[in-house]
Amino acid sequence: MDPKVGEVTALLRAWHAGDEDAYRQVSALLYDELRRQATTYMRRQAADSTLQPTALVHEAFMRLVNADRVDWQDRRHFLAVAARTMRRVLVDLARARHTNKRGAGIVHVPIDSGVGAALPSLDFVALDDALNALGAFDTRKVRVIELRFFAGLTVEETAEVLDVSPDTVARDWRMARTWLLRELEGGRQP
Repeated sequence: MDPKVGEVTALLRAWHAGDEDAYRQVSALLYDELRRQATTYMRRQAADSTLQPTALVHEAFMRLVNADRVDWQDRRHFLAVAARTMRRVLVDLARARHTNKRGAGIVHVPIDSGVGAALPSLDFVALDDALNALGAFDTRKVRVIELRFFAGLTVEETAEVLDVSPDTVARDWRMARTWLLRELEGGRQP
């Protein structure tokens, strides 16, 4: 077992128990990993986006600072929550842009990681709505999308976080992407 993994788990539990310094230590240990994931993700984003990977990670950490009430299980649990938080940051940004300048705030991103056929560019608001609909009947597939797409994890890393086989993750990824494509194409106006 990687000593860093055990250290992160111990720090997460200390943070939950009220140790404020533990959050800073967890942040320091996982910052580079989350930054790499955000960089991978942001490379797929539209060229006109003003959000940088560092800003995405910082905003996610700012939102997580108040998560000391979460009963953290381990590093995998933290990464899953961080992925969901990054999703919320990006969706909130897209909604704010859309509100501020009708139609101009839609952030288009490809949901393609080289697995199967590429999906067309999507807007975060529509993607979030579709993920919420998918989550109504299959939360694991939503978590796979969050971890692969929003956190930039590999199939193997996602399998570790979800405690399932890589084959299960690959299958869920393909099925979720197909379902999302059908859902998003159905919502388009001719």
